[in-house]
Amino acid sequence: HLFDPYSFTHILHGIALFGITFLLFRGFSRNFRFNIALGLEAIWEIVENTSFVIERYRSETAILNYTGDSIANSLSDILCCAAGFWIASQIGFRGSAIVFIIIEVVLLLLIRDNLTLNIIMLFHPFESIKEWQLQPI
Repeated sequence: HLFDPYSFTHILHGIALFGITFLLFRGFSRNFRFNIALGLEAIWEIVENTSFVIERYRSETAILNYTGDSIANSLSDILCCAAGFWIASQIGFRGSAIVFIIIEVVLLLLIRDNLTLNIIMLFHPFESIKEWQLQPI
């Protein structure tokens, strides 16, 4: 797939990376910060498709049949990150926070997963969260 529900988490990556690069590289141009953000997203796409992360997702999250992303999906995820960065640059901190929360809540309701749960389950999984995610919606 070019896009899937997790594409929205990559938009959130862009929003978060806009804020992080703003704080760390305040004196640098937006284009410089954009390139840093996309570089970090590209690195994540490589890491996300390693056997270690794929197996971690399969064993510790509700993404039981995850086999990694196709090249097309990885490129679209980077594009989504770029879109998130651009959105954040246009609507500022407060607007970005609102968009971030809305996307997180909608994903939680629609697919029982979001960026926050993805991070939690990747680094410190909870069986109770996994069981809840595996229940039919």
